Amino acid sequence: MNLLKTFKRPSVGTIIFWMLAAALTIAAFFVVRGVVTCWNATRLPGIRPASCGTPPTLDGPVLNEEGTPVATSAVENLPPPPVNIPSADLPEPWDGASRVNILFLGLDERDWAQGLGAPRSDTMILFTIDPLSKTAGMISIPRDLWVNIPGFGYSRINTAYSSGEGSKLPGGGPALAMKTVENLLGVPIQYYAQVDFAAFEEAIDAMGGLYICIPEPIQVSVIGKTNKVKIKAGCQVLPGYLVLGYARNRKTNGGDVDRANRQQLVIMALRDQVFNPANFPKMVAIAPDVYREAQNGLRTNLSFDDALKLGALMTQIPVENIKRGVIDYTMGALDNVVLGGENASVLKPFPDKIRELRDQIFGGAVSPLAQGDPAALMQADGARVRLLNGSFTPNLEYNTGNYLLSLGVPVTEVGPADRAYDRTVIVLYSPKLYTLKYLQAVFGVTSSIQIRIQPDPTSTVDVEVRLGNDWANNNPMP
Repeated sequence: MNLLKTFKRPSVGTIIFWMLAAALTIAAFFVVRGVVTCWNATRLPGIRPASCGTPPTLDGPVLNEEGTPVATSAVENLPPPPVNIPSADLPEPWDGASRVNILFLGLDERDWAQGLGAPRSDTMILFTIDPLSKTAGMISIPRDLWVNIPGFGYSRINTAYSSGEGSKLPGGGPALAMKTVENLLGVPIQYYAQVDFAAFEEAIDAMGGLYICIPEPIQVSVIGKTNKVKIKAGCQVLPGYLVLGYARNRKTNGGDVDRANRQQLVIMALRDQVFNPANFPKMVAIAPDVYREAQNGLRTNLSFDDALKLGALMTQIPVENIKRGVIDYTMGALDNVVLGGENASVLKPFPDKIRELRDQIFGGAVSPLAQGDPAALMQADGARVRLLNGSFTPNLEYNTGNYLLSLGVPVTEVGPADRAYDRTVIVLYSPKLYTLKYLQAVFGVTSSIQIRIQPDPTSTVDVEVRLGNDWANNNPMP
């Protein structure tokens, strides 16, 4: 039987009927959608678009144009918004060859858990590791240092973290703390590691305790216990709670400075135990377990794989290549200020003294970075260099550019400077410190005033040289 014969060809009237039905259906859909979308007679979930002619509302927090929740009248205790919100751009993944700077933040999260607000950082240490020269260093920053916190003004440096967290800035407390320390020391910071005290204890215990040599007996307070515990002098294995108590103790004559030195002693003991070539394979094997134990109290933007790579690198850095420094009371003046309506004792820094310490640890204007051929280290940096003519000599930037290219310096841009310069100035936009050291030698730059460290990830070059009359009048170019 031919099934096609059972169907009749539709008439013109039938076709017109179904076309009208389809058109009416589509029109009804848009009418109903418009009514529902802009409905305001009763409460409906969701948000009305701006096309409805009324402000959008949500069943929940109100969002701004960027999708960030904003405070409503029901929230009264939030601080005022900052004037400038610092950028929280994520850094590029570590390439395994560049110098790495990591800010370590130690916190007591119990204040937050008890409803006392975002915690302040109890410990701040900036670490630097250089894979090329196999060197490392650390600078301890006292919690009472009086600094300018971007967007919040002057305060103790330990409030940077709590201000960033409490105001829910992009990147939170870690990003604001990193920006604050960058401004203080003038070096870029790529990564952070924020550890809660409880997580620190658990990590030490997961390692079987810490073998550490205590130089003199000391009484320490232990979190969660009312009695003090005396730790005897000598080399011994301490459990996590005693290591934490030892690292946090401030009740000595040197106050924060003594505590910073004890914290660095703990860090070096950890380095000896974890990165000892004989122990490292075992530590790598238990690393996932240690991480799992501590992950609830650990935040970092450093990947687990890169952390292991840095650990492997640390096994190759001898202890004599690790520089240590503390911002102490010779690098600032003790002063009293009003903070939060109360008198507060702070340490107001001497910038020149702190820069000297920074240069010793990070290899800046006064301290060599590495042993080896300076030209080879400079070329390994892979820096892009811009030359700007700030002298009265025409075409000096081109002649100097050709001269530097003959030395292997990757000059990528030339042009006029913004003004005349009597002395040559070097501006560092990214952490190409070997290139900085090399150019210092070429141009005879010996004063730190002639070196400006201005981290700028958007710059098209890494180093800028503003040629001055000193170079025009006295240079070795043929």
